[in-house]
Amino acid sequence: MHSPTNLRQERAKSGERDRLMAHELRPEICVIGAGAGGLSAATAAAAFDARTVLIEKGRMGGERLKKNGSVALRALIAAAERANASRNGARFGMKTTRFGVDFAAVSAHVNNIIGAVAPNSARQRMAGLGVHVIEGAARFTDERTVTVDDLAIRARRFVIATGSSPMLPAIAGLLDTPHLTNETVFDLAEIPRHLIVIGAGAVGLELAQAFRRLGSAVTVLEAATPLKSDDPECAAVVLDALGREGIKLRTGVEIAKVGRALAKIQVVLSTPAGAETIEGSHLLVTAGRRPNIEDLDLDAAGIRYTPRGIILDRSLRTTNKRVYAVGDATGGPTYAHIANHHARLVIGHALFRVPIRVNHHAIPWVTYTDPELAQVGLLEEEARAHSGTIRVLRWPYHENDRAQAELATAGHIKVVTDRAGDILGVTIVGAHAGESITAWTLAISQKLNIRAFAGLVVPYPTYAEVGKRAAMTYFARGLTSPRLRRIIGWLRRVG
Repeated sequence: MHSPTNLRQERAKSGERDRLMAHELRPEICVIGAGAGGLSAATAAAAFDARTVLIEKGRMGGERLKKNGSVALRALIAAAERANASRNGARFGMKTTRFGVDFAAVSAHVNNIIGAVAPNSARQRMAGLGVHVIEGAARFTDERTVTVDDLAIRARRFVIATGSSPMLPAIAGLLDTPHLTNETVFDLAEIPRHLIVIGAGAVGLELAQAFRRLGSAVTVLEAATPLKSDDPECAAVVLDALGREGIKLRTGVEIAKVGRALAKIQVVLSTPAGAETIEGSHLLVTAGRRPNIEDLDLDAAGIRYTPRGIILDRSLRTTNKRVYAVGDATGGPTYAHIANHHARLVIGHALFRVPIRVNHHAIPWVTYTDPELAQVGLLEEEARAHSGTIRVLRWPYHENDRAQAELATAGHIKVVTDRAGDILGVTIVGAHAGESITAWTLAISQKLNIRAFAGLVVPYPTYAEVGKRAAMTYFARGLTSPRLRRIIGWLRRVG
């Protein structure tokens, strides 16, 4: 017989087990983070009827989209493009007697777009797809358990998709000085009189041009090379266009400190001639991003990481083989389409053991300035180091009838091939470059030869002709060969 004390102890243990079981979930897939990659992973898993849990510590829907920035930035750029077109309508014969920008209406436009897109990622939609959404901060407690408050999730596989946040450079006074990031800049209630931008990467220059077109004076400060990850020849076309619009770009600068003087922001530069102070109304910092992994307690799960991101194998798995990571959390390029691509791959691997082959050379990236700058594959210098002898094919926009009709003649395409004509990389700078790069992305992913583009029939007049004409120049060099010209002459005589 059991003593009353033992019975009480056993009942207490049983009650504790029941309580824990009531607060424990055992899904097949647990996704941490409801950004682009997390939503894609959860949606894909649920589509295969896998029991799926999605954890998000922030608000889903509109607020998440605003913090993500991509949709809001695109909406702001679209408004700025219309403002620029109205301002320059005389080039097309339009006369405007009065022109102005209602920034409050622009902000309303941005929020309306976010509201229109938000239902695609809202909690209700995910629940309708069969995803169990949990709001709260996730933390690993061991190699196969994540907790959110007092709820434990013991999943068969985990996917970390926590994204990234703006990184602040170590500049004296920055933390004590009002500043904006690419997440908070959309909360502005009025247009900045003079916007100072720290960082001349893609996002910094996109925002710089947008605010310049909406009426701000803009100064951009960059310690290194603007658009340093891009083809320098094509990046120069973008930088020239920004300069002609009145954006002041200072490169190779050393920022000593920042501060606030009454209603103004002061940025002090260290120069060979001494200190130089630049004053503005607002300060925007776009100096890169850092992965959101510090609160996950990755050590408890046996997951290795660095300040740049989580360490992965070729299958996008962490050092804990139950756990995958996608998108910004991996420390790679911070593009939503990369996170989406990773998400589809890891769900296929996690559920069906489909092998993962990530070909980052076939992933395009775009800077949405005007002109746009789009790239895929190897840059010219990378191709020279990789393949030795290469061919560089170019064709300018000003030789394109569509570009002439729309007065968008700035830019060109640059196609890099090996000696045999296999396509290694493509850069397009010009109107609609982000759309045009898709066909070249397909070519690189499928390892096509330049002959495929030279023989392609494209509609007229379109910007696609720029690429076709560049492809045709691959064969022009052979036409100057004396031997080939003799053969052509003989064929004409006997033909």
